[in-house]
Amino acid sequence: MIMSDLTRRHDDDPTLPVSERIRARVRRAKQRFHANDNISDFLEPGEIDALLEEVTGKMRGVLESLVIDTESDHNTQDTARRVAKMYLNEVFRGRYVPTPPVTEFPNAGNLNELMIVGPITVRSACSHHFCPIMGRLWIGVMPNQHSNLIGLSKYSRLAEWIMSRPQIQEEAITQLAELLMDKVTPDGLAVVMEADHFCMHWRGVKDTASKMVNSVMRGSFLKDAALRREFLSLINLKS
Repeated sequence: MIMSDLTRRHDDDPTLPVSERIRARVRRAKQRFHANDNISDFLEPGEIDALLEEVTGKMRGVLESLVIDTESDHNTQDTARRVAKMYLNEVFRGRYVPTPPVTEFPNAGNLNELMIVGPITVRSACSHHFCPIMGRLWIGVMPNQHSNLIGLSKYSRLAEWIMSRPQIQEEAITQLAELLMDKVTPDGLAVVMEADHFCMHWRGVKDTASKMVNSVMRGSFLKDAALRREFLSLINLKS
């Protein structure tokens, strides 16, 4: 009870940094706030702007600790704010905004043949080093009479929402598969992603040729080897 009251005071105390108030709400709800989690349910109006100011100040401290002159160097005078805006409004936007609105239509035509969407260009950031992940993915859907159909552009929007967070590729496409299974309720779902990881290109081994390819199969794609082969042959990764 004491901890609950303390958390509530943290949540309501306007003198505390906004990140602490948000974190208190998440912990009170006993939810995760890992790098690739969405925390939009715990944000109140105006708090993204407050987070922008907080992150800007802390990013300025990082630049100072890197011994970068942000006062007389015209190139870095506003870098802290630019980086904060990039993280909150673009690169990690999928953490802070709700699921994109997706209109679902009944499968009135009883479609039950393989549908493939892709390649969808995806951009993310490695949660280990915050280096870019740039790639493409394909989605295979086997609908049934009870499935919900969504527009082609909605697959891209949902993929972007999942990818716009610090991710590792294996977890990212699993999250996307779970989201699509919930939205579409198909007999089967397949997701394949191929990506360049700049944590390998830019640092470490500095191997610019390597790509990572992985897949997630659900339902009929997992059980039916012929269907899986058809999907994989049609996406033709080499193209």
